Amino acid sequence: MKVLIVDDEPPARDRLRELIERLPDYETCGEAGHGAEALRLAASVQPDIMLLDIRMPGLDGLETARRLADLDQPPAIIFVTAYGDHALEAFEAHAVAYLLKPVRLERLEQALNRASRLNRAQLASLTAQPAPAGRTHICARLGQRLERIPLGDVFYFQADQKYVTVRHRQGHALIEESLKELETELGARAVRVHRNALAMAAQVAGLEKTADGGCALIFHDIPDRLEVSRRHLAAIRQFIRDA
Repeated sequence: MKVLIVDDEPPARDRLRELIERLPDYETCGEAGHGAEALRLAASVQPDIMLLDIRMPGLDGLETARRLADLDQPPAIIFVTAYGDHALEAFEAHAVAYLLKPVRLERLEQALNRASRLNRAQLASLTAQPAPAGRTHICARLGQRLERIPLGDVFYFQADQKYVTVRHRQGHALIEESLKELETELGARAVRVHRNALAMAAQVAGLEKTADGGCALIFHDIPDRLEVSRRHLAAIRQFIRDA
């Protein structure tokens, strides 16, 4: 059985790979450091089983699992995490098992055996429920921990060199996803304001003139203003008229 390992921490991936090498019926077919990479690999190498961390920057494990249902042959999912507070969400995402780090060989083998017993009919029943249209959270790293920010709390994303800042109801957070990736995934839920800014459509309140003769986007509930570039101004005006 082919196993794909997904974890943003290299030592964690090394540990899982070493454990799998000790089990004769399983082999590692690839490794990924985040959810987007895992989805690309899953489509190409078609693993039977995916060992999936939950708290990762960018596309976290729960969102990744939901998107795997779109594959013609989705892998069985085993969540491997240091946190025990996502078990209910994990099984709602059709996980076969939920393992807490540090993972013991015996527990991993039991989970892999359970996953390998799933036949195609069982896999079809696990993924019969439609996946949500797009992600529901943004995963941001705050110091040594990761925070899941509901998309409904996000006002806008603004790029600054390597990182993108997320402005949400509780403040600001940094993520490593690009604006282009976010724009593609969010679709009509977001509007491009500037080459370095993307606003959540539901949070936009309107436009206002600035002192230098330009225009700025204003939001519901927060005083922030986002500069609207000349390139995107016509589209923003049309969006506000149609809203």
